[in-house]
Amino acid sequence: MSVTLQLNLLPEIEAFLDQSPLPSFVGGKNFPNADGNLVATIDPGSGQQIAEIHDLSEAEIDRAVEIADAAFPAWAALPQQERSSILLKLADAVEQRKSIIAQIESLDAGKIEAQAAGDVQNFVDTLRYFVELSGKVEKRTKLDVEGHEAWTVKQPWGACAFIFPWNFPFLLIGWGISPALAAGNTVVIKPAEDTSLSAIYLAQLAKEVGVPDGVINVVTGRGATAGSALSNNKQIKRMSFTGSPEVGRLVGEACGRNLVPVKLELGGKGAALVFDDVDVKATAKALVGAITFHTGQVCCDATRWLVHQDIYDEFVAHCRDLMQNVKIGHPLDPESQMGPVVNPKQCQRVLGYQAKGKAEGAECLVGGGPAKVDGYEGNYVNPTLLAGSLDNVAAREEIFGPVAYVTAFETEEDAIAMANDTDYGLANSVWTNDKDRADRVAESMVAGNSWINAHNVFVHGVPYGGINKSGMGGGVLSVETLMDYYRSTSVVRPLA
Repeated sequence: MSVTLQLNLLPEIEAFLDQSPLPSFVGGKNFPNADGNLVATIDPGSGQQIAEIHDLSEAEIDRAVEIADAAFPAWAALPQQERSSILLKLADAVEQRKSIIAQIESLDAGKIEAQAAGDVQNFVDTLRYFVELSGKVEKRTKLDVEGHEAWTVKQPWGACAFIFPWNFPFLLIGWGISPALAAGNTVVIKPAEDTSLSAIYLAQLAKEVGVPDGVINVVTGRGATAGSALSNNKQIKRMSFTGSPEVGRLVGEACGRNLVPVKLELGGKGAALVFDDVDVKATAKALVGAITFHTGQVCCDATRWLVHQDIYDEFVAHCRDLMQNVKIGHPLDPESQMGPVVNPKQCQRVLGYQAKGKAEGAECLVGGGPAKVDGYEGNYVNPTLLAGSLDNVAAREEIFGPVAYVTAFETEEDAIAMANDTDYGLANSVWTNDKDRADRVAESMVAGNSWINAHNVFVHGVPYGGINKSGMGGGVLSVETLMDYYRSTSVVRPLA
């Protein structure tokens, strides 16, 4: 395989990719499709094929759910301590294989390898967090009601389904399945067809460390086939979808028809409000770092920069210098600071929004267009800063690439109004040295998350989720997330 030789992959990854075409993994064993339909997996940094995966049919998806459902009673019946011990073994194994999984993720998703390693560690930390948290849950809660003995009891739901996107494949699997597994549910994971490799590796590893068959299942294929079949399955007990609002609506509609509870984590068009008392250079560095992190393919990113008019010119000058000096390269190159976008379609989307934005009057202050990386024909674009009216399409619609839009404001009230003038509601940030103003503005912005003097901050124990066009059904990373994966039964005994 030319890409393998060129990039000097770890021997373990060579062996893993030699299994190609890689089947799904269900019930503790390989789960190939019957008709031989395959989907190519392409390295975004080189454009070369690295593997193939199976595109499962509706009947095969349904069978995978049946297997997960059959495994549920025994998994749920395990004592909490025993179940937790198994999951902690999985966390330890993932941590021990961090370099392997990170390189798979980097090659498959186009992530800078060091950032991919951070994602793997986040998976480990998330799984350990929810395992520890689940051990503290009081399953029975006594209710003080006159004339009756009454209590509620928490029970896991059953087989839970998860559809994940291509931008943070392994990290988001950790965010999604960790609370479900810790609560005693079984899971069926549908990764994006572009980035299925780390999920398959995880399922194989789970088998290796002793996770019971059928508890962690991975089904692969196209969204329109395998993804649609999973979201329409009537046997699943809960659904979680992370991705675009457009597909989220379809998943929500399917779950609504089947009366399946659904959690939707969708897109965003976050704002960063920069006031005139900040360290301008440091703030510019932080926001350029945010928009170039994983090539801007981050749903909660700050893509609208609202800057006080008194520091606007200085701020833009620093951003221009920083963006022009970002080292773009293959994600497995240790010198690269920004890699490719995930596929040619996404590349054209980013370039298309740049063109549409300029056609509607936006000024391109820096960047724009495709980027060239010597030796690689990947999906590379230049980090871009557009400026102008917020009525511009590039300022209102999610681009999902390294494209920021900057405009000036005069007053605090203006800045808040501009930030809230959006259909989305995922995450914003406020940058100021005035604590009272920071708190006031953070609470005034209409979104699920507000950060102060930072952006993209995820802390275990703090709820993270969206509102409006950015999501519904609960967030992630907190005790509330764990409780989503328990159902409640009320028990009443009349005393008279």
